[in-house]
Amino acid sequence: MAAETKARATKAAAKAPQNPRTQGDRPTASPAVALEPRRAPARPNSGRHAKAARSEPRVVRTLSSILTALMLLVAMGAGSGFLLNAGFEAPGPLAAPKMFVVAKGESRLEIAARLERDGVISNRWAFSAGQRLQVALGTRKNAEMKHGSYEFKSNASMREVLDTLVEGKSVLGKLTIPEGLTSLQIVERLKSNESLSGEVDQVPAEGTLLPDTYFFNRGASRQELLDRMQAEHAKLVAAAWEKRAAGLPFASPQQALIMASIVEKETGRADERDRVAAVFVNRLRKNMRLQSDPTIIYGIAGGQGPLGRSITKSDKELKTAYNTYHIDGLPPTPISNPGRQAIEATLNPAQTNDLFFVADGTGGHAFTETYKEHTAAVANWRRIESETRAQKEAQAVSVAAPVQPVKINSAKAATPGAQQLPVTKTADPQADSAADETPAGAVATAAVPLPVRKPKK
Repeated sequence: MAAETKARATKAAAKAPQNPRTQGDRPTASPAVALEPRRAPARPNSGRHAKAARSEPRVVRTLSSILTALMLLVAMGAGSGFLLNAGFEAPGPLAAPKMFVVAKGESRLEIAARLERDGVISNRWAFSAGQRLQVALGTRKNAEMKHGSYEFKSNASMREVLDTLVEGKSVLGKLTIPEGLTSLQIVERLKSNESLSGEVDQVPAEGTLLPDTYFFNRGASRQELLDRMQAEHAKLVAAAWEKRAAGLPFASPQQALIMASIVEKETGRADERDRVAAVFVNRLRKNMRLQSDPTIIYGIAGGQGPLGRSITKSDKELKTAYNTYHIDGLPPTPISNPGRQAIEATLNPAQTNDLFFVADGTGGHAFTETYKEHTAAVANWRRIESETRAQKEAQAVSVAAPVQPVKINSAKAATPGAQQLPVTKTADPQADSAADETPAGAVATAAVPLPVRKPKK
């Protein structure tokens, strides 16, 4: 039995594949060893090498984690920036154009919140982030939004809204102040303008405002606009005073301004202002009273404006501080706010000897040097006034006249070849009443209204 077992083992060993470890001169392993699984070889590193192997991966792992985090942050920032920019450029929610007013001193967050609340933008935080991002990236050096009144078009993007606010592309209001208004009248105009805001502290002194056309941001302060008018006025008076003609009877710019306010009220024609100014300057030089009707009106109405009626004899006899029929020299203050032309004409009057002027019926004035010539010019004006009044009364009567019927001669109109008579208009109501009985077979009467022409005011 032992011999058979050994023989079988020998045959199995001969048939089994050779182990490389047993090739060559090395002894062949036993069948039992050959059938065992191979074990992993032992680690060749010593303790020092193992410690270094454990320490180096920790530093590498830390650096790798930091780099990975940075890359993630960059990727997230790039993605967020892309999304933010896409939203910043996308069409906005406005369905129709809208006005938007930015108040002075309003913060960026307050503006953004109101833009969102008014439906101009979809998200205030995205708008604020986009604003800061543009500064951070150097797209804008300054992204501060300016106060004013703006109009945003429908579907305006956040970028378009920000561009409009930062560049100050505001919609401007416009206010025209005519020459010759009093300061109180100008303040009333500012109060009635709904594009302005705020109250007026006090009515400026008479003659210190410059009549002109002013542009302003909607929602601007009324007081600020008044301050601008005063500043422009002071600048103009100072420049005009420096260029004044020599020998004028004005001791100060204020006196010249008083005279300019009278010139402004005496004529509305630009080509006459220097001649009107010359008349008053010549009177001052001769110590003659100015005798200006507008000063009478201001003495009665003050800064309220016109009387609303013609000046009467009793008005001329009324003694006030402004009635230049009774006072010598200039009134105590201007009687209006004169314009640029009146101020310049007063400081550079025409070189004439005229002492009088009166209306000539053409919208202008007749200027004379002597009282005799002036009397003739006044008589001519009275005649023109009388004729104009009579003409207006006649026209008023014609307007009030009743509509008259028109009679047509039907017999001649029906006769072939007969000449057609013109339509006649009768002015006698009784005759018209008697003629209303139309004969049998005649054409019925046609009532045609008389032409009406309203008198010129």
